[in-house]
Amino acid sequence: MTDTLPQLPPTAARKVPHPTAVVAIGCFCGIVVALTQTMIVPLIPRLPTLLSTTSSNASWAVTATLLTAAVSMPISGRLGDMVGKRLMLILSLSALVVGSLLCALTSSLVPVVAGRALQGLSMGAIALGISIMRDELPAEKVGPAVARMSATLGVGGAIGLPVAAVIVEKANWHVLFWIAAALGALCIAAVLAVIPESPVRTPARFDGFGALGLGTALVLLLLAVTEGGGWGWTDPRILALIAGSLAVFAVWGYWELRSPAPLVDLRTSARPQVLFTNVASVATGFAMYGMSLMPIQLLVAPHATGYGEGLSLIKAGLVCMPSGLMMYLFSGVGARLSAARGARISLAVGVGILGVSYVSMLLLRDEWWQVCFATALLGIGIGIAYAAMPALIMGAVPVTETAAANGLNALMRSVGTSLSSAVVATVLASATIRLGSGVYPSDHAFTVAFLISLGASALALGLALAIPRHQQA
Repeated sequence: MTDTLPQLPPTAARKVPHPTAVVAIGCFCGIVVALTQTMIVPLIPRLPTLLSTTSSNASWAVTATLLTAAVSMPISGRLGDMVGKRLMLILSLSALVVGSLLCALTSSLVPVVAGRALQGLSMGAIALGISIMRDELPAEKVGPAVARMSATLGVGGAIGLPVAAVIVEKANWHVLFWIAAALGALCIAAVLAVIPESPVRTPARFDGFGALGLGTALVLLLLAVTEGGGWGWTDPRILALIAGSLAVFAVWGYWELRSPAPLVDLRTSARPQVLFTNVASVATGFAMYGMSLMPIQLLVAPHATGYGEGLSLIKAGLVCMPSGLMMYLFSGVGARLSAARGARISLAVGVGILGVSYVSMLLLRDEWWQVCFATALLGIGIGIAYAAMPALIMGAVPVTETAAANGLNALMRSVGTSLSSAVVATVLASATIRLGSGVYPSDHAFTVAFLISLGASALALGLALAIPRHQQA
């Protein structure tokens, strides 16, 4: 089906926003959305007490966000292409505000889990923001703007941890969610004031069965991944979840290939440039999240472990904060490299630097500044790599499928981070040492986890180099 852009009548001239304003508001929204995903990390050890529940029940405050984020990203992207990207961006940010208020007003498990699930729905905002930039900005400004927007996923996470740690230490934990609600409301006001609705649409009927099938398959898969370490990977429940996920994915794929207006265009997604980029995104997301999880644990572990620095959570967050700054600064470098040498080379350079950061952690992690150096390298690599991914995707899909394709790519990164969380947690729990009442991973466990993440970086590099040299726009 060939789609044409609607013609605006002369009396309905569109407001053309200033490019700088579009980029600034888009990046601000991306940072706020990403920040809400990591803000709860300092609360995790205290959640059972704060919510008067068990540790396994409290973990749903994290799992719920993961599941709804994974489901919402491709769906909100597809709806953005159909009914309007600005409208879907506002709805995504509204879910963040409502979810944050729900968490801020309660100390009970079920409302907090529901609020965190609503916060997860906002993750589609990053892919929507990227698509708005493609529609609204001059061609020469799209690359750098998209690179910075893509990097906000990591920047928000890097900023969120130390800021949240300070708030948790100095104030009531509900303040975290009041701040998130206020920031989300500010984002909505800025979008309403500056960003116009794009005329680029894909007129079609929404694929409700496809959305239900994809959501079900993702929930089953990610539930197995997140609970595998606790239940045991050979537990019948885990095996049933994985088998169910594969079965639903098979039925969903059959449906999507025959649907006249599929939620995910699998034929477009099968193009080598899109396919290899998405698979590389899974490996890159895996490698990135490993470095997000382990340095903090190394820094806060006591000296008696033989490797720990004994820092407070606030100090450890500050040591890792430069990675977020590097991520944002080098996203612009990634955009220039993509323009000069191609996004394929930019992605390869980024994941190559990511691999170097793991080599650094394997050889040098005895001092806090060494950990800071390695995480800063990670930020440089992710900034360059994440800048290249949307460029590769948008170079291979029609303009009418931009939001849906970017949403799918964001989902691939999310799957990679989820797999990394499960694998790293399992490895670190497999070899521990006890100090008084505390149990900590052994130094050998960290080495194994770093080697696995280094392997993911190598896989991402190989996939990046396998991407065709010529775009299939």
